[in-house]
Amino acid sequence: MRSILLGLILATASTMAIEVGSVPVGVEISGENGGKLDGSAWHSSMLKGKLYALFYVDPDEKDLNDDFANALKARKLDRKKAATVAIVNLKATWLPDMVIESKLKEKQKRFPNTLYVKDKKKVLVNMGQMEDDNSDILIFDKEGKLIYKKFGKMSAKEIKEAMTLIDNNL
Repeated sequence: MRSILLGLILATASTMAIEVGSVPVGVEISGENGGKLDGSAWHSSMLKGKLYALFYVDPDEKDLNDDFANALKARKLDRKKAATVAIVNLKATWLPDMVIESKLKEKQKRFPNTLYVKDKKKVLVNMGQMEDDNSDILIFDKEGKLIYKKFGKMSAKEIKEAMTLIDNNL
């Protein structure tokens, strides 16, 4: 019975997996599950109207894709056409939420154009949308369609490919 239930759960999660070329299923992170730093809800439908680079990060892996983040920063994208979202998987680390939240507030002051979101219960991991204990990069076009995804460290070639996709979709 357990194996049947586990199979159903895994089959359901795999049908919700985020795929390049599609608009992901709607998801909200709010309340006890987390949300934006100001306490309001974050919803995936917010990823429309401009190009979005989304980072889903385990705090223990926060530096894994710094090369890509620095390439984005160096590009100085028009904020009317592009934005960044950093969703932090708070449940993926041993560090206390309070410590991470304090660091996120400092980062928000240093990087006011990035939207920071807290995922306190692995909402996106549990939906099969993201990998756990990693640094995941997703890029969405203006319509909210996923045009690029990478789970783990991006190579120099992958960074170049992602930057080309960004340039072509602005």
